[in-house]
Amino acid sequence: MSTLTQIRLVALALSAGSTVLLWSGAGLAPSSSFISQAEARVGRPATPMSYAGVARRTTRRSVAVGAAGAAAAGSYYYAAPGCAQVVNSYGQIVYRCP
Repeated sequence: MSTLTQIRLVALALSAGSTVLLWSGAGLAPSSSFISQAEARVGRPATPMSYAGVARRTTRRSVAVGAAGAAAAGSYYYAAPGCAQVVNSYGQIVYRCP
């Protein structure tokens, strides 16, 4: 086999391989290409056990526990009589007064 024939076979194999890798499985319309369109979904995770959802809940819980622990450890602030020190769902210490 000559060198030119080998080069042609390698080029044919590369083009066939790249076509197989880039083809999305759908038929080609006149205005489409081999590469499929990317579609992003914005919002809450679809599954409750996704990495983003677990990380968000874990962070919120650890912040709330850490803030409550810091408040109990002795970081006192004098508030007016009748006010109560509470920790909201974001872990922030706030004072509720009537």
